[in-house]
Amino acid sequence: MKHLLLALPLLAALSACEQLGIDDPVKVAAAKEADGKAIGSACRHAMRAIEDCYVLNPKAQKAAVYAGWREMDEYMRENKLEGIVPVVPRPGAVKQADDDTVDKPAEKPAEKSTEKSTDKAADKAAEKPKAH
Repeated sequence: MKHLLLALPLLAALSACEQLGIDDPVKVAAAKEADGKAIGSACRHAMRAIEDCYVLNPKAQKAAVYAGWREMDEYMRENKLEGIVPVVPRPGAVKQADDDTVDKPAEKPAEKSTEKSTDKAADKAAEKPKAH
């Protein structure tokens, strides 16, 4: 009986753990899952691939991120919504810019062909014998 009387105030104190700053593990898990879904849906709305979303949010739960991405994808398809262009560059583009190894844009095929034809015309003009 004496132990029961000691345990009763202890149980009452533990029931108020939130007031002491101790988080409820169930609430923490639910909050993390909700955050992951929000991240996934935002990534889909920003037209990001799910892999980019994982790279940009390494601490988020991948299953929750995927669930949010998939739900937003279904919603956007059903309502024929277009995504928005992301402002933050893709992860691969950031690394290239930091390394100063950014590839220069390739020349257009039309530009290459006009340069070659101009060079050929100049070569033909140089080859023609001059009339006396």
